[in-house]
Amino acid sequence: MKKYRKLIIAAIIALIFIGTFVFLWQKSQPKEIVYNEFTPEMNEVKKTTIITGKIEPRNEVNVKPQISGIITELLKEPGDYVQAGEIIAKVKVIPDMAQLSSAESRVRLADLNLQQAKIDYEREKNLYDQKLVSADDFDKINQKLKQAKEELMASEDALQVVRDGVSKSNAKASSTLIRSTISGVILDIPVKVGNSVILSNTFNDGTTIASVANMNDLIFRGNIDETEVGQLYNGMPMKITIGALQDLKFDANLEYISPKAVESNGANQFEIKAAVKVANEDKIRSGFSANAEIVLAQIQKALTIPESAIEFSGDSTFVYVIKGEGAQKTYERKQVTTGLSDGVNIEIKKGLTTKDKVRGPEIIAETKED
Repeated sequence: MKKYRKLIIAAIIALIFIGTFVFLWQKSQPKEIVYNEFTPEMNEVKKTTIITGKIEPRNEVNVKPQISGIITELLKEPGDYVQAGEIIAKVKVIPDMAQLSSAESRVRLADLNLQQAKIDYEREKNLYDQKLVSADDFDKINQKLKQAKEELMASEDALQVVRDGVSKSNAKASSTLIRSTISGVILDIPVKVGNSVILSNTFNDGTTIASVANMNDLIFRGNIDETEVGQLYNGMPMKITIGALQDLKFDANLEYISPKAVESNGANQFEIKAAVKVANEDKIRSGFSANAEIVLAQIQKALTIPESAIEFSGDSTFVYVIKGEGAQKTYERKQVTTGLSDGVNIEIKKGLTTKDKVRGPEIIAETKED
């Protein structure tokens, strides 16, 4: 019994030894390397760049008051469309005390002058009726009376404007009614009812009541790297993709390239602007993030291979041309002249034809996970 047990143990040890030897021998054998293979083809090659930026109206107008006062009513909201001259808000005037005092003094003086003009007129009229003065002298006195009346009316209007922001003679053009200066969409109303507002003067820009813009006249604004700016030109077409409207693409044409670079994150960037073509029904909002795709160079028909098949050595480029088949397959290193690349395929200007076949990168076998 012990003899059989020893034989069994010896057999098991022998099997383990043989299995280990076979495994190690198989591991030590060189594996066959398999490569991708490509045939040169005629394709279109485009070199493109993507520029990030924003969509904004070409002209955004800030509507400001013509008087200082307090907002009493807002008649519009952001997003509303307004016509030029349409009322956006109403302002209650807070009169300037110095201006008010001056206007009141002018009214008092005009009233005194009118009373005196009336007295002079009555005296001159009696003399004229008695034929004691000429018609020319009487006309002069009559003209002074009319001028005194006009001055009183003008001074009273001026007082009303200072005190109330409006007068009887110009009620339709009241400065207490804040009107839009252009037709467009209200982008923002940064004030609320009860807020104080001031008109612009030498020392400040005045309070903005609303921002209005024509949303059918939009531009794309972005920045391009200095390495690519030399390939741009005015009128260059581009495609605009807006992040919030992924299903839509808009045509645009480059219309401005900044002559001066601005450093950003260690790189020189040049600002560009492009006119965006939009339809009235497109719901584009000011400030939308957008990408502009620009074709920097393009070849309609070029002999191409995948760029992964190219071997770069200094300033030279090489490929491995496949010769033979099966066990007789060999690879011949050959220099080629390359051209435009789109990042995937590259143009071959010289060295290959459509009848050649070139070696690509090695095919890596996928390892199965237990």
